[in-house]
Amino acid sequence: MKAYVIGNAALDETLAIEDFPSPGASIFGESLSRDLGGKGVNQAVAMARTGLQCVFVAALGDDSRGRDITERLAHEPLNARLIRLTGVSTDASTILMAAAGENAVITTREAASALTPEQALAGLDGAHADDLLAVQGNLSAETTGALLRAARAIGMHTAMNPSPLQPYFAPLWSLVDTAFVNEGEAEALGGVDHLLDLGIGTVVLTLGAAGAALITAAERITVPAVPCAVRDTTGAGDCFMATALASAALRGVALDARALADAARAAAHTVARPGTVAAFPTQAEFATILGPETQPA
Repeated sequence: MKAYVIGNAALDETLAIEDFPSPGASIFGESLSRDLGGKGVNQAVAMARTGLQCVFVAALGDDSRGRDITERLAHEPLNARLIRLTGVSTDASTILMAAAGENAVITTREAASALTPEQALAGLDGAHADDLLAVQGNLSAETTGALLRAARAIGMHTAMNPSPLQPYFAPLWSLVDTAFVNEGEAEALGGVDHLLDLGIGTVVLTLGAAGAALITAAERITVPAVPCAVRDTTGAGDCFMATALASAALRGVALDARALADAARAAAHTVARPGTVAAFPTQAEFATILGPETQPA
């Protein structure tokens, strides 16, 4: 089985602040890290580090940020299919990290939104039934819809993290097998029951320090979070989603309580360290988190 993650790639600049500013305020900040980021990159790198074969597709500008991202991805165990776009700026994120550990993320999407359906679908070359497609909210409505329809036609399993929230999601939910949402996203989308009614097979609801829940029409399984000292929450949700999907895929099963427990351990590693991709578990750490049965013989 292979995972195809199609989304955005960005460079993250994280600034530590005492508290989030009010409108019109000027505040001091401290530079914490400059790291690979973007929800697409985050999910692809985490999946690849688990040992799951992963193809990552994203658009970059022909600029210094794009070259930096390309060089950094070359050190990750994934197949990066990067599309260079002229006249387009590579995306970037500014992350404000408050002293309490909460963050706010501002991300550009010029390159991500410029990825055409044709370019994205070319990235699915080699996909087969039972492979996995993971998408987020950074691509255009046309590209996201084309990917989900193509994946459904192939027989792939589809997973979506609807972040950032977009108005075009509503007609696409029937093409999504598994949705990963936090409490705020679930509420904005009408609630978990509403999402299930729209045709999603499984909803994974992340609950922060309260853990996460695996919800279908037939059952609800709750898994606790792993206690840890929180230093930087950036990318933790992406790491959680990627680990849960990979844990199940590597064991050849549907999402289950163990997948969420594995994901909780990986997320705890992430929030205890600064940075985004740099804070994710390494390949060796993932081997310990997931257990020997998920590793190749």
